[in-house]
Amino acid sequence: MSYDFQQRRAGVLLHPTSLPSRTLEDAERWLDFMAESNLGVWQMLPLGVPQADYSPYQCLSAFAANPALLGSHTPAETSDSGYRDFCTQEAHWLDDFALFSCIKSAHQNSAWFHWPEEFKWRNKDALQQFDYTHCNDLQAVKWEQYRLHQQWQQLRNDASARDIHLFGDLPIFVAHDSADVWACPQRFLLDEQGQPTWVTGVPPDYFSKTGQRWGNPHYNWDYHVEEGFQWWLARLEHHFRWFDLVRIDHFRGLQAVWMIDAGEETAVNGHWQEVPGEQLLAALQRHIDPLPLVAEDLGIITPEVRELKQKYQLPGMAVLQFAFDAFEDNPHKPANISPDCVVYTGTHDNDTTLGWYQSLPEDTQQFVREMLHMPAHGDIVDAMISTAMESRANLAMVPLQDFLKLGSEARMNTPGTANGNWRWKFHWEQLSADDLATHINHQITRSKRNISS
Repeated sequence: MSYDFQQRRAGVLLHPTSLPSRTLEDAERWLDFMAESNLGVWQMLPLGVPQADYSPYQCLSAFAANPALLGSHTPAETSDSGYRDFCTQEAHWLDDFALFSCIKSAHQNSAWFHWPEEFKWRNKDALQQFDYTHCNDLQAVKWEQYRLHQQWQQLRNDASARDIHLFGDLPIFVAHDSADVWACPQRFLLDEQGQPTWVTGVPPDYFSKTGQRWGNPHYNWDYHVEEGFQWWLARLEHHFRWFDLVRIDHFRGLQAVWMIDAGEETAVNGHWQEVPGEQLLAALQRHIDPLPLVAEDLGIITPEVRELKQKYQLPGMAVLQFAFDAFEDNPHKPANISPDCVVYTGTHDNDTTLGWYQSLPEDTQQFVREMLHMPAHGDIVDAMISTAMESRANLAMVPLQDFLKLGSEARMNTPGTANGNWRWKFHWEQLSADDLATHINHQITRSKRNISS
């Protein structure tokens, strides 16, 4: 279902692992609630196979979906011919992912760069022998991915029937311990031992004196240019088969990246290096036009990044929790939000709106109330949601935690912390309380969103 960004819509941010069962078994019931609430867009976090910390932004593959999303339900169409066709069409990533998963399992889940040399460097004879002796295991991995594909296509059909668009998320970088890096290390800046020579992150800013050192390997962009962005185009097209709209996380990394020497413990010492993101987007636009992408452009954004975003007519983001300062040109202030934008009360990296507000000093709370033109004892969450809905942004997104008016206990992620993230889920009883669907429907209708023209 193609996405028309000129139409005013409202949606909800909820990762599938936050459904009560943490699986797609609940998806149809959830879509029914969305339809009843007049919510037209379901945004989620990346669907990949997470590593031990559950982060969907550090996954074992840029293509494979998380088997934990599979419930006990088996899709109706699981024929041998369908499975064979799937394996053929997806062979460019599926074969390597199956090998990667099974070799990893056979070596106590250790990272690929700690495997025996013949597996680490993909010795042809060793891989053929492993394929022969682990044939059933490899087929099981592929079958899981096929079932996920089938179940997701059914979900897309169910969403489309309710006029609900699916909104995905693409991390710009991939994990070092991933099938993608193992399968083609030439695409990344690695040394002879398979270790990154330069790692990703962002420099120090107002929020962090030492910056953020993410640790992903940087791309060898020269290699990507030489192969005509083959891997990138396959990755993006794969996402477009799953979603109607895709957010590129850390979009500024398609213009320039912060290069941190792998020996540095923090992100303080580094340098910006330009990358050929414009060439990549041009190559993608030759396949798909207009591009169904949203640019995550939060933080300090340069004129070059804005120019790249505007050249390809990509909507950016505004987050209301960032709006309350003394700077009139703050792009997150309601008055500065433009139609070509996705506005959020908060994102998965923010506290819930209630938790955020309760953490503010009293004088700042008063400033927030004044900016939102709300009475002293008004409902801050409703005021923030209404402000997002009534803004000029063509797409307004609200985390389910905010619709439920939950506090910090329901926060999805706290950046810079390793434990306790990505685990929140709701319970069905919460959706039936206080006639929530009717309340959301009223907020959306009042702001003239999700109304078919």
